[in-house]
Amino acid sequence: MSKPRTRISGASLRHAFRDIIWPRRRLIALGLVLILLNRLAGLVLPASTKYLVDNVIVDGNLPLMYQILGLVGASVAVQAASSFALTLLLSVEAQHLIAQLRGQVQRHVLGLPVRLFDNAKSGELVSRIMDDVEGVRNLVGTGLVQLVGGIVTAVVALAFLVRINVTMTALALVPLGAFALVSARAFRKLRPAFRERGQIRADVTGRLTEALGGIRIIKGFHAVQQEGEIFEAGVMRIFDNVKSTLTTSSGVTSLGTFLLGSAGVLVMGYGGRLILLEQLTLGDLFSFTLFLGFLIAPIVQMANIGTQMTEAFAGLDRTAEVLSWPREDDDPRRTRSMPTIEGHVVFEDVDFRYEDDKPVLRGISFEARPGDVVALVGSSGSGKSTLAGLAATFLSPDTGRVVVDGVDLSEVRLDSYRRQLGLVLQNDFLFDGTIRENLLFARADATTEAVEAAARQAHVTEFTDRFPRGLDTVIGERGVKLSGGQRQRVTIARAILADPRILILDEATSSLDTESEALIQASLQELLQGRTTFVIAHRLSTIQRADKILVIEAGRIVERGRHEDLIAREGRYHQLYTVQARI
Repeated sequence: MSKPRTRISGASLRHAFRDIIWPRRRLIALGLVLILLNRLAGLVLPASTKYLVDNVIVDGNLPLMYQILGLVGASVAVQAASSFALTLLLSVEAQHLIAQLRGQVQRHVLGLPVRLFDNAKSGELVSRIMDDVEGVRNLVGTGLVQLVGGIVTAVVALAFLVRINVTMTALALVPLGAFALVSARAFRKLRPAFRERGQIRADVTGRLTEALGGIRIIKGFHAVQQEGEIFEAGVMRIFDNVKSTLTTSSGVTSLGTFLLGSAGVLVMGYGGRLILLEQLTLGDLFSFTLFLGFLIAPIVQMANIGTQMTEAFAGLDRTAEVLSWPREDDDPRRTRSMPTIEGHVVFEDVDFRYEDDKPVLRGISFEARPGDVVALVGSSGSGKSTLAGLAATFLSPDTGRVVVDGVDLSEVRLDSYRRQLGLVLQNDFLFDGTIRENLLFARADATTEAVEAAARQAHVTEFTDRFPRGLDTVIGERGVKLSGGQRQRVTIARAILADPRILILDEATSSLDTESEALIQASLQELLQGRTTFVIAHRLSTIQRADKILVIEAGRIVERGRHEDLIAREGRYHQLYTVQARI
């Protein structure tokens, strides 16, 4: 199953308004009030310049100067206070929103089908969760209100400019209009580039995560330089993308500097001529020049904010894409809650394939009664782990049914089923933390006595008693500080603590030496009592006491029965057993 790549037209804009802006409308409205106060207070200075020049300096009106100074000082205080309040309110809320969105995307990703994780790099998903939502700070943070505030400032400044001189205003607007057209075209080019950057970053992060997780393989095969070259090629792709967007943004900024400077030249030339003709006062020219600056500055700022908003919407495009991927429980058929499981499992003519032209399981039918131990045997790649994945609901049949206690698993809400499921998987995955924390992962509310009992039953205490901190020993990422056999004993203890009704053991003793395997076999016999269990093992000695052995080859059950019966038939099972016995 490949990840859906549906392009959602306008989804980011709808998502931004419905889920981000509208729920925070009061906060954003307050931010707009503050930005309006800030920008209007900023206009006091250019508005007062005419009176300072024409009435205070020319006419010598000293009392008016004090009034102007007081008014300008008050406006500066308002600007400072409103800027602080704006940053405090909206920037903090923007970071809160980023945290919330990351949590939402993470929960959604964890709810996706397991088959998607088989095709996606974990690092790419990490990038989707952590990086793509960063840009929304410009929607709720100061970016959006500054955009609105810039528009208001520009409109008010334009009104003052027209009031002073219409012709001079028209001369200034010609280069400004050209700048606006260039900026609009640039933003249309930048948005796809920002989307592509997100994908490249996800690819590079995915490869880096794999490399760090497989550092022993990289060093063991002397592939450090090779892996370094692969990573360098990836970061150079990011560089090329950033270079492209920087070039475009810089081009817009530079052209803006030229065009806006041209507006200043035109105003200075035409305004100076009007002063010489005594059609414009010196105060009017000073005031016009300052108001022109208040018109130009928001336009330049809006261009920069526009770039940030473009990046934000590109990230939201990718976030909306992830949130559109269907989760496991989104299937409308999954409406039933699984009652307490007795353990009667039936596979009815099940077919399964990962790719359309490559069937993995074909016509699988068998029955496991409550408490049965069903052993899955076969050569590597025959479909044993896939069959176990179907029993665990990690996968769903393409055709046929998997039925537990008469309930079709395709109709069951997965949480109600999986809370009664226990797993000991082949890769014996453990989290960074203590042994105790890894055991409690199976049942967070378990008592100390229950945790220690499970550890004793799986013979975990046989080695933790030698550790200074016992079960509170930190084991590192993936349990790297433990041996393979110790890790598997911890995973078995975790399954014991879960007290499941259905148990899946995938190569549960594959990493154990003979002595450790003997200890585990004793604890497993106790664990299996009263539970329907699926056991996958290459060591056929571990499944001789199974109630039912299924021999799977090329996705089909070619033999079934108990150990003694299969040995007597001298078929495929006898062949596998004989080969291992010789070894």
